[in-house]
Amino acid sequence: MLEINTSSTNTLHSAEKKQPESWRAIVRKYQKPSLTKGLWQLTNSGIPYVGLWILMYFTTSVSWPLTIALCALASLFIMRLFIIFHDCGHGSFFKSRKANNIVGFLIGILTFTPYRHWTWQHAAHHGTSGNLDERGLGDIWTMTVNEFKEASSRTRLLYRFSRNPVVLFVLAPFGFLAIYQRFPVSSASKRDRYSVHLMNFSLLLYVVGMSFIFGFWNYLWIQLSIMTLSGTLGIWLFYVQHQFEDTYWRSNEEWDYASSALAGSSFYKLPAILNWFSGNIGYHHIHHLSSRIPNYNLQACHRAEPFFQQVPELTLAKSLKSLNLRLWDEDTQKLVGYRFLRNKNHKRSS
Repeated sequence: MLEINTSSTNTLHSAEKKQPESWRAIVRKYQKPSLTKGLWQLTNSGIPYVGLWILMYFTTSVSWPLTIALCALASLFIMRLFIIFHDCGHGSFFKSRKANNIVGFLIGILTFTPYRHWTWQHAAHHGTSGNLDERGLGDIWTMTVNEFKEASSRTRLLYRFSRNPVVLFVLAPFGFLAIYQRFPVSSASKRDRYSVHLMNFSLLLYVVGMSFIFGFWNYLWIQLSIMTLSGTLGIWLFYVQHQFEDTYWRSNEEWDYASSALAGSSFYKLPAILNWFSGNIGYHHIHHLSSRIPNYNLQACHRAEPFFQQVPELTLAKSLKSLNLRLWDEDTQKLVGYRFLRNKNHKRSS
């Protein structure tokens, strides 16, 4: 079981007492973008990524294992660039909206992600995270125990398949980046749908250009390797920051924004080097309290208020336990595994 500094109930009550004046006043101090910090992050993330591409090209004729090792390193840098893309979508990376949109779009090409369409979906995630009645857009499919029990055999099989670690962290990331994002969601606005088509055209030019520079097959295998590795890392971070035992799910009438942010978003306590590559996204509770805080201010905000530290804390070792958690149990208010469902049925039958 994941430990919280205080009980989940006390954390929720405290969150309610803090809003709206106290915590809003605190996070507001950290919402100011810094041009210097933003440009430095672009430099120390973008230049190494370009340099790694050049190195990978020259190693393809020497040693493919070395190329793959460099691809692994490049995937960490593209993950860091994606956090910048993510901040641009929230309008927090630069003060200038135009600068955010330009940088976001360009990184979107590198990450095969339509900037405006993704930003719209991600905003829905922030507005509905932890709300049982608003699932389905920008989140990972999560069923309650009762829903799973009442679902058809086909739905249960599909759900089990979608939550299988191999599917979720190996197949799904590639499918999401390479295929799913090439098509706009039907509920998207006309402008958001257009952004997907614009990105697809831009990607076509990018792929042709990179193939001309590095050779089609070299480009293809390097790009696929980076996309698969970085996609796996990205999905894992997104997954573990909301899918843990003492997370937060409530029906619409009980749902609360601050409680969802603090109890339903983990503090993923990563080693310093991984925290750097992941752009401080481990301070996910702070990010969900205010998406206007740029990634380079999240850690300072977390440390500024002891109250912010009373959140679900995950280490790498603890986070691996979340792989066995599949369903939300409304009775115990916990995320549970399929074994819990079998034990529950056994107790009733006996």
